[in-house]
Amino acid sequence: PPRSGVSLDHLPDELLLRVLLCLPLQDLVRTSAVSTRWRRLAWDECLWRSVDLEGLVQVGPALRRVLRTGVRRLRCPRVFLEEPHFPHLSCLQLVQMDLSNSSIPTPALESIIGGCRLLEFLSLEGLQLSDAVLTSLSENRRLLQLNLSGCSGFSAAALLRLLAACCRVQQLNVSWCSFSSQHVKTLVQHLSPSVTHLNLSGYRENLTLEDVKVLVSRCPNLETLDLSDSTLLTADCFQVLKQLRFLVHLSLSRCYQIHLAALSDLGRTLPSLGLLDVFGVVPPGRLAALGEEVPGVRVNATPFSRAGAASSG
Repeated sequence: PPRSGVSLDHLPDELLLRVLLCLPLQDLVRTSAVSTRWRRLAWDECLWRSVDLEGLVQVGPALRRVLRTGVRRLRCPRVFLEEPHFPHLSCLQLVQMDLSNSSIPTPALESIIGGCRLLEFLSLEGLQLSDAVLTSLSENRRLLQLNLSGCSGFSAAALLRLLAACCRVQQLNVSWCSFSSQHVKTLVQHLSPSVTHLNLSGYRENLTLEDVKVLVSRCPNLETLDLSDSTLLTADCFQVLKQLRFLVHLSLSRCYQIHLAALSDLGRTLPSLGLLDVFGVVPPGRLAALGEEVPGVRVNATPFSRAGAASSG
């Protein structure tokens, strides 16, 4: 006997949208070619609130279309955007965006960031930026977490404007940027007191003890602090860092002027400390002994800082 049933075409829009919500991204795009109605439904903004385009080559056409859907959460790490210029964008609904380690021409990035006003979580790790990018970024006053690790191409003045405007930032990663000593001083002098997690590693001779003093006075609520690869820092910094009453995670890896003997009192100097990273400072054969001297502190348990890092989900 013939089977009885209901054609998908007879389902109301609300039910069909629930079906489409279960489809992978590529299949959802294919359904848009079925009919005019399916095209309208396939690009309904409720289906495009969270999109992952990770690793796509020649991502331009897909990215342009996705940005028009009202997407709120966009993952595009390690993508290749071939167009040097991007169409003008405005009123994007993006709240969370990850463009880490992608190949994106700076003018195209300026267009994308220029259309954003609602960003709360953003990672631009490894990208070539510009003063225009930071100026547009400063319009996102709700920004809570920002990863600029390894970025370059912007002035200290543009950094100042960003810090002054985005005063709600809690997690910030500015490690290994192409910073001069003026960039570093601008950063520590104008960071918001709201910052609780900060990665300021990689500045070698450009980060001084005086900079650390200013930083601690500006951000007394720091819980995670990474000052690794700051070759001018000595054990004198501990008398400054002890003012951070909430400090749980401290990273001083490859700060070669801090000697092993100076670490044995850290448990008393920093009573809130739970994690200490001193890779390159403590020989592997001395880790166990140091662990006994600072009970309650896990030493070299976290080789990679998560302060301001991009969401993995």
